[in-house]
Amino acid sequence: MLWRAAFALALLLLPHTEPRTPLDFGLVPGGVYDTVAHYEPGPIGLLFNMVHAFLHVVQPNPFPEDLVIRVAKDKFGAIKSEYQKPENIVLTLQVIYYEIGFVVCAALGLLFVVLLPLVGLLFCMCRCCDNCGGEMHQRQRKNADCQRGLLTTLLLTTTFIITAGVLCAYAANQHLSSQLKTMRRLVNNNLRDLHTFANDTPVQIDYLINQYDTAKDQVLCDLDNVGVLLGGRIHEELGKEVQPALDGVLNMAGVMRDTKEALENVSVTLETLQEGTGKLQFNLSVVRAGLSNALSDPACADTLSPTAQICRSIRSSLAQLEISANYSGLPDVTDQLNKVNEVLKTDLSLTVQRGLLAFNDTPTMVTDQTRNVAEGVRGILDGIGSNITSFSRLFPIQSSLNNFTVFISHTHSRIEDIYPEIDQIDFYRWICCITLCCMVVLILSFNFLGLLCGILGFDRHASPTTRGCVSNTGGNLLMAGVGFSFLFSWVLMGVVTATFVVGGNLEKLVCEPFNSRQLFKVLDTPHLVNPTWRNFIPGYLYNDPDMDLTVENVYSNCKENRGIYSALHLDKLFNISALLNTSVYTKDMAQKFEGVKVDLRSIILLDSEGKENLISFTETGIGEINFAAYLEELNKGVTRVDLLSFASNLDTQAEQLSKGSLQTSIKGHANTLRQIYSHQVVSIQQSMKYVRARNTLNQSIRFLERTSSDLSNKVSEVLTAVNAAQYLISQNATFIVNQETEKYKQTIIGYFKQYIDWVKTSLEMEVATCKPLSNIMDTADILACSFLLDSMNTFWFGLGCSTLFLLPSIILSVRLAKFYRRMDTEDVYDDSIGTWN
Repeated sequence: MLWRAAFALALLLLPHTEPRTPLDFGLVPGGVYDTVAHYEPGPIGLLFNMVHAFLHVVQPNPFPEDLVIRVAKDKFGAIKSEYQKPENIVLTLQVIYYEIGFVVCAALGLLFVVLLPLVGLLFCMCRCCDNCGGEMHQRQRKNADCQRGLLTTLLLTTTFIITAGVLCAYAANQHLSSQLKTMRRLVNNNLRDLHTFANDTPVQIDYLINQYDTAKDQVLCDLDNVGVLLGGRIHEELGKEVQPALDGVLNMAGVMRDTKEALENVSVTLETLQEGTGKLQFNLSVVRAGLSNALSDPACADTLSPTAQICRSIRSSLAQLEISANYSGLPDVTDQLNKVNEVLKTDLSLTVQRGLLAFNDTPTMVTDQTRNVAEGVRGILDGIGSNITSFSRLFPIQSSLNNFTVFISHTHSRIEDIYPEIDQIDFYRWICCITLCCMVVLILSFNFLGLLCGILGFDRHASPTTRGCVSNTGGNLLMAGVGFSFLFSWVLMGVVTATFVVGGNLEKLVCEPFNSRQLFKVLDTPHLVNPTWRNFIPGYLYNDPDMDLTVENVYSNCKENRGIYSALHLDKLFNISALLNTSVYTKDMAQKFEGVKVDLRSIILLDSEGKENLISFTETGIGEINFAAYLEELNKGVTRVDLLSFASNLDTQAEQLSKGSLQTSIKGHANTLRQIYSHQVVSIQQSMKYVRARNTLNQSIRFLERTSSDLSNKVSEVLTAVNAAQYLISQNATFIVNQETEKYKQTIIGYFKQYIDWVKTSLEMEVATCKPLSNIMDTADILACSFLLDSMNTFWFGLGCSTLFLLPSIILSVRLAKFYRRMDTEDVYDDSIGTWN
């Protein structure tokens, strides 16, 4: 069916509109920041954790946020000047309660510092008076060996503990010095990141501005394809009514051709069937006439004879020798076929194709009629690009970043100048810490040497007055360790107490709150820095203290590597919203699209000739055909009676007659009927020619019956649909045009919205990411807390442990030296008395 193929091809060529895909603006160029603000202390971290656990035992109270805020707001002024006020007394008591652990430990440390020199002085004076173990005389006891062994074990254990403490202090001291290189690397990385931040920001901003061309190019592409996009949408909406209407006309054109074919089939098959049944009718009439003549025999005249009865019976059945389906009496369809052929002289399919082609030309018409609008939109696009470029230059971004770069370079130079001073200070600090450790090491040396000499030189068989030189030297070394313990321990405890109070409070009040971000809550307390300011950061930056910009927000946003524009609310300085305000551009563009007028009245879907052709088809008279007569004849058999049965019946009746001419004639006609049946009836019943003719006639008559049924109403519906579609295109297309123009306009504006949304998102997430700011704070935490405070706290923890265990070392050394030193006198055993004297 060529007309169907052509129509399908026309449908495939119709413009189809696809949904607009999101614009791809690419990735914002950005550098990689070098700083990794994370610190792993390594094995010494175990010591750090021990110190943290000890500080938690000393100070288990949570961070006193409210207390710190009150003290910070007061700035200690009211407490100093009006300390007798009840509220200030309560505040002081709260501070003491929070610091009770540090207060107790500091008090014990100060007591140690004050009392130990006095105790040492009294101990020396006491020994000079031969008291407190100063008398060089040792009483002999039976458990002396056991006592000496116990004292040796305890002193050795104590000495090992002191050794562990001083090693801990030494490791912390070395760790702090070794982290200076890491400190420099961290500082340099942070400054390098700030340079990267300053250098990349202008490039990123230029990239954002340049990406306007992506949206502009897409808009220009859509304007160049306005016929396909806008015209295609209009065509698609109108096609919802136009295409079904034209489909109806095309279907009716197909019905016309099928009707012609059916009428031709009826004519041809009717002639074929009339030819076959006509010959059969003639032969049956000859047999019927022959039988009628035979029955005129005189033997049939005797009414009383049996022969006469048989003749009457045969004569009464002669009327059955006729054809049953008489096709010759059916009405001819030549008139209807001629009228249909007349109607088909007008090619209705071609007429519909012309209308369809005119309708499919809608995109071209839209392109031609919107050319001025497209030119106007192009002018707006150029104006928007110029405005964005010129407006972006109004912001002093480049100058601000240049000043920032100069500041960074100057700061870096100053820090580099400070490094030698830091190295010198660290060297002095290292010397002082090593000196303190050496004090303990000196005492440990006397203890270890004293124990070594005492253990190796001790002779259990020697009396106290005859002990060897090595043993005596061991006792003297132990006493020397006691003397140095009295000399150094109070100094060590003073250093430990001072560093413990400072380092412990900084850890609990600064480092831990920073890691838990409780310190940010203190800094973000309203009216803390300035009584009239709610938030001090926007107060300093923008003179707008009521803005919701806090330290925690800035740190959190920068920690997530968000853009500094959103992190610091820089819209107060650089209002990008004004630059990206689409309402002005949208209004201008809407005015341009208001001028879109698409006139489709030149499209004629079906001309008057086509409509007349449809009406003429209803007047062809196919509905006047006697379909019932045709179907009735088709349902009949070939003959009214079965010829074989009829012939057999004749033979049976002929056998009842006496032999003669009558009997012979009847039997001859019976044989003739059998020949007619075998040659003609069977041929009509089984021959493909006649079977196909009957089937074709049956199908054609039924098709014509279906087609003629309510044909006028069907054609009327098709014409009504075509007229409605034509009225829609000619008169009511304005609504659809306006509707699709609005959608097209929103698509064009949508590209700008995509660009603006992308710019805003990029400013918030990718442009000038402020990770370096959070890295600076994290680096400060690493330097101050992880490097300095953890090392300092570990130092006083180890040194304090060693200093505390000097007390049992003094007592044990004094007691044990008595067993190793050579005595001046000893107890003498008197045999007569049985006692020692």
